[in-house]
Amino acid sequence: MKKTARLGSILAILGLTATAASADVIKVGVIGTMSGPYALFGQNFKMGIDAWVAEHGNKVGEHQVEFVYRDEESPNPAKSKALAQELLVKEKVQYLAGLYFTPDALAVAPLLEEAKTPLVVLNAATSMIVEKSPYIVRTSFTMWQNTVPAAKVAKKNGSKKVAIAVSDYGPGIDAETAFRKTFEAEGGAVAEAIRMPLNTTDFGPIMQRIKDSGADTIFTFLPAGPPTLGFVKAYIDNGLKASGVKLMSTGDVVTEPDLPNIGDNGIGILSTYHYAVSHPSAENKAFLDQLTKGGGKLDEVTMTSVAAYDGARLIYKMIEATGGKRDPDKAIAAVKGMSWVSPRGPVSIDPATRHIRQNVYLREVAKEGGKLINKEIETFKDQPDWAMSAN
Repeated sequence: MKKTARLGSILAILGLTATAASADVIKVGVIGTMSGPYALFGQNFKMGIDAWVAEHGNKVGEHQVEFVYRDEESPNPAKSKALAQELLVKEKVQYLAGLYFTPDALAVAPLLEEAKTPLVVLNAATSMIVEKSPYIVRTSFTMWQNTVPAAKVAKKNGSKKVAIAVSDYGPGIDAETAFRKTFEAEGGAVAEAIRMPLNTTDFGPIMQRIKDSGADTIFTFLPAGPPTLGFVKAYIDNGLKASGVKLMSTGDVVTEPDLPNIGDNGIGILSTYHYAVSHPSAENKAFLDQLTKGGGKLDEVTMTSVAAYDGARLIYKMIEATGGKRDPDKAIAAVKGMSWVSPRGPVSIDPATRHIRQNVYLREVAKEGGKLINKEIETFKDQPDWAMSAN
């Protein structure tokens, strides 16, 4: 609390608590994994924001908008907090955005009220993040939102005994809780629940535990990146797919950039998620065209690009609503209840929770035109953050 108070004092001295940053330039600090093993997802933050700016310009009214990037590399709460403080004090940013990992978002949250700075979360998916400050809004997803449909699909498809395997941190625990609660309510049973350290690289022992459990289905969540590819390959290489054990996951586990490395053995894997590059809509086609025009490669597009594109929309709306002044209450109020058609489909910001509401799609890994894609085969419309309903 003392550290937060000191930050507030510094900001007050610098004159940041009442007016725009300086000379009609409004800075937005973006913290993301720009390098390291999760670099693709931070780079997608920038791709999405660049696409928005290319389409809508870099000004809101008479105010020029400048995005300032910082690299968090991997889960590192202390570093992410220090980066946020640097952006607030040195760069005098008026808005913050980004944050791939939940622990990093939680580390930044205590700074927001003293700094009078809204934060638009572009990925971190643990439900309770928005409860840590009234100045947080999220344009990505929550684990409950994507997992409840997964549990319903598993039961509908005949699964009776499921082994749950998740990364042992906030989103994984949310995913485990959401799947178990929904699946058991539908009459299914959980045969095994495994929480895996984030740094797990050898999934062979985990596959053996799942075999021994007698489960007919695996439900898994790991943060999109190197671990997900390792998990899916272990599922295939250890014979679980061949023996008829089904794999159900959130889309983090089968992101499009990983599909070529998974190969044809991945065909048929099901996932539930809010965005696929193959989503068939005019808005998505225009978005992808803009990304490639800006130098992006379709094979490297992930869900974080769409969250960032939509996050930039919210930031522009907040700047417009406040006339460029530092007024976080007015800024957040301006986006509550906001709705639009995103490249992922129709979305809105729930005025009560500040979470994004959106369609969640059941997808199946399929091969079309010689290329592996996540093909959407069913839509769960207007999904809320189910954790709020469960509490």
